[in-house]
Amino acid sequence: MNAYVKILVAVLALSLPAVGQCADKGAANDKAAAGKVYRVSDVFKNKAQLNKQSVTVKGKIVKISAGIMGKTWIHLQDGSGSAAAKDNDLTVTTTQDAPSTGKTITVTGTVAKDKDFGSGYFYPVILENATIK
Repeated sequence: MNAYVKILVAVLALSLPAVGQCADKGAANDKAAAGKVYRVSDVFKNKAQLNKQSVTVKGKIVKISAGIMGKTWIHLQDGSGSAAAKDNDLTVTTTQDAPSTGKTITVTGTVAKDKDFGSGYFYPVILENATIK
């Protein structure tokens, strides 16, 4: 082999993943699972991994506050988690009009962990800029 071919082989060998290793290793951990619908308590449980990721959650509207900071604020519960652990009620913000309290909806938005709006409004996890389906 001439020197050019040896260099080319070496470069290719270094750029390819090792045997048994996937080139996109870890990619599944970087993004939330596409098409997966999360339980409210799972969003709380996995908030660090889901932070800044788009997720879908299905739940019953238990409270609505409209027109705050230009958004509608919805509290969703799906029967998971507990009030004692404070992981049963997910706050969701949207610019869409929300159906009435008691309705079950599916929302997709961006997870934000440890969100502090000041004046005592701190959320260990919140789903922001959600769309309602």
